[in-house]
Amino acid sequence: MRETAPAPNHNEHLTSGRLLARNVFWHLLGTAAPLLVAVPAVPRLIHAMGTDRFGVLTLAWVVIGYFSLFDFGFGRALTKLVAEKLGARQNEDVPGLFWTSLTLMLVFGCVGSVVMAALSPWMVHSVLRIPVEIQRETLRAFYVLAASLPVVITTTALRGFLEAYQRFGLSTAVRIPLGVFTFAGPFLVLPFSVSLLPIVGVLAVARLAACLALWQFCLHSHPGLLGQMTIRRDLAVSLFRFGGWMTVSNIVSPLMASLDRFLIGSLLSISAVAYYATPSEVITRLLIVPLAIVGVLFPAFSSGFAYDKTRTKLLFVRGVKYTFLAVFPFLLVLIVFAREGLTLWVGQDFAQHSAVVLQWLAIGVFFNALAQIPFALVQGSGRPDITGTMHLAELPAYAVLLGMLVRREGIEGAAQAWTVRVVVDAILLFGVSYRILGAEPHKLYRFVAPIASALLLLTLGSIPMSIYMKVSFTALTLFTFGLITWFALLDPAERLYARTRSFREKALQDV
Repeated sequence: MRETAPAPNHNEHLTSGRLLARNVFWHLLGTAAPLLVAVPAVPRLIHAMGTDRFGVLTLAWVVIGYFSLFDFGFGRALTKLVAEKLGARQNEDVPGLFWTSLTLMLVFGCVGSVVMAALSPWMVHSVLRIPVEIQRETLRAFYVLAASLPVVITTTALRGFLEAYQRFGLSTAVRIPLGVFTFAGPFLVLPFSVSLLPIVGVLAVARLAACLALWQFCLHSHPGLLGQMTIRRDLAVSLFRFGGWMTVSNIVSPLMASLDRFLIGSLLSISAVAYYATPSEVITRLLIVPLAIVGVLFPAFSSGFAYDKTRTKLLFVRGVKYTFLAVFPFLLVLIVFAREGLTLWVGQDFAQHSAVVLQWLAIGVFFNALAQIPFALVQGSGRPDITGTMHLAELPAYAVLLGMLVRREGIEGAAQAWTVRVVVDAILLFGVSYRILGAEPHKLYRFVAPIASALLLLTLGSIPMSIYMKVSFTALTLFTFGLITWFALLDPAERLYARTRSFREKALQDV
């Protein structure tokens, strides 16, 4: 398909089919590799540390993950602005962008570190229901987390700089060992201590090592950085202007993602956090597929929206379709065999508490996975204010609903509240996306029938039944799903590509 208007060379590169395919591969590899360690490590961590300490460890993972996104939108802004300079061959501005962004993010990290250190005693002794016998080590572990925040946030800037140079391979080379060590590190400490302080300390050291590695890669990508250490006010204004509304989403979105665990720890118990967080960690890992697709579609949306809206529509439709085809079979199996799978993985006690939670969260993940594509489109079209406003409106409503359902239904209520929120969010994002693309309202129905049918099947899969019925239901559903996919969801060109064993690459090149 030809572009309707000439694009800059850099943008053409960002939307090339070969680049999209390669970057999806790197994103998937970097996110999926830690799962190979997480699956065997988590049950052993629970057994060795105890439910309460493991619950605190899951909160530490949440804090580290949350503050890596707490970059005020500068990571994404740095990627965009550096890429624009490279595409326009204005390389002389790149060092100024790098040092201005790095300095600002380091300052934000230090401020966050002070705030977290000041709030840690209150959180440990008053907010979270942490047993008295582990409160001291928990407080020390939180202090270590606070000290590591500047490193975590600086790492985001370094990764954004590498991605502007299309160095996704180097970024992934750091993400894989870091992700693996998130689970392997605590496991390696267990022979010597089960205390939270050394376990969290090991995670902090790993973050520092990753930061230093990314630093070296940045110097290699642009050797002149050390010789041009300048901080410019005009570049800071550009960073703030682009990252302003993204800041709202970067703060509010992960806050909503972690609010459930903190409310469970506050209203119920720290062991309830472990019962909730364990299935949540499993099921949300399926988001690696849409996040990998979105990671490479974002620059394609940003470029294609300006030059060829027809191309962007095709990217959008195929992004949603491929996400749907990728996640539905896995979610169906997880819902149907939730209790059996958890029993084999973490034991009968966890399965008894967490099976229904897993089923509710799986339905939410289905909608959340699909919503990643319109979310990327809205921001890629230059309207991060829309997603920011939506998140600001959702936060108080979600907090109230979450508090009510946790008090009434426990951790199952938390899963229900999260699912309701992401379903509403998905509906709004799809509506906004179609309006941005200028698509006719009746074309929304092309998504309604498959999504409604999938939701019905996922709901039926959660009904208690014998193991023989579960196997039969799953086999029949997946067989029918395969037939419908081949004859109804894939177009003739896609079926042709599948037959020639080049489906993925050629489908991406076609768009």
